[in-house]
Amino acid sequence: MLDWSSCSAVERDAERVSGAWVFRGTRVPVSALFENLEDGAEITQFVEWFPGVTVEQVRAVLELMKEEVTL
Repeated sequence: MLDWSSCSAVERDAERVSGAWVFRGTRVPVSALFENLEDGAEITQFVEWFPGVTVEQVRAVLELMKEEVTL
């Protein structure tokens, strides 16, 4: 399982969004990014659809995933 705690672009609080990992400063679950990408959305679209999430945050999440996959 991926350790999201090492990614500064995300946070988790048991009191918000049922404790899901979200993009820092938002209530947007990280899982929403992957669901949208799987459905064919582009990063720029995702950022437009979810105000508060930045391209830099998305890149940080994707970079962590890339590192995990290549281990």
